[in-house]
Amino acid sequence: MRPLRVLHDCFPDDPALDAAVSRAVMHRVAHGALPETLRLARPAAAVAFAKRDALSPGYGRALAAARASGFGAILRLAGGRAAVFHEGTLELAHAVPDADPKPGIHDRFEATATLIARALSTVGVDARMGEVPGEYCPGRWSVNAAGARKLAGTGQRVVAGGSHTGAVIVVHGAERVRDVLARVYGALELEWDPGTAGAVEDELGDGRPASGGSLWEAVRDALLAEYATRFELVPGELDDETLAAARRLAAEHRAPAQAQTA
Repeated sequence: MRPLRVLHDCFPDDPALDAAVSRAVMHRVAHGALPETLRLARPAAAVAFAKRDALSPGYGRALAAARASGFGAILRLAGGRAAVFHEGTLELAHAVPDADPKPGIHDRFEATATLIARALSTVGVDARMGEVPGEYCPGRWSVNAAGARKLAGTGQRVVAGGSHTGAVIVVHGAERVRDVLARVYGALELEWDPGTAGAVEDELGDGRPASGGSLWEAVRDALLAEYATRFELVPGELDDETLAAARRLAAEHRAPAQAQTA
């Protein structure tokens, strides 16, 4: 098995820096300065807007709605529409060196979504891969519960020399996702069904852990166990050069204080 460096660094006080860390790791892996790297972290509360969202006439209202709901606002590294991070979600970022990354886009999406579904199954969820009709930030490689509630979304970006596959898994706090997205998607004039937004905790019963760090850690450990069947996991720490690069990139991930409204 090939080695996979594992990081758990997170930046709860600076969501833009957190996004920039994933981007900096991706570029340094692609340039050969770092080995293949996985980061599993607990993010801060933030709505991650996509480039398409930033072009919407309602973007300014959406930014205001996110902040009024107690969420930060960032520009995401990859993905189709606005997604939600908060302390009850788990952030996954996998950076892979690849001289020709484009042909592997489908395989990486499938591998990541399959791995997440298997990990969630081990903690007791009827986890399946696929889009739920009406879900937020819809995508073929979402992971759902019983074909009805979205639990995780995935995104991918490729650069010369490598790729980044990311995911956000909602462990608990589905109501926070629904509440903020109701306002944000309303401002962006995006249709979705709030009933499709779920969380791992809502799928568990019979005395299983239902909130707090214990369940989050159980999901994290289940993910690590799945990765360990495919890789030799090597514990790591974020190095100074990568952090410095992330600090330089962070400004590009900070949503504006306000945006022009229609």
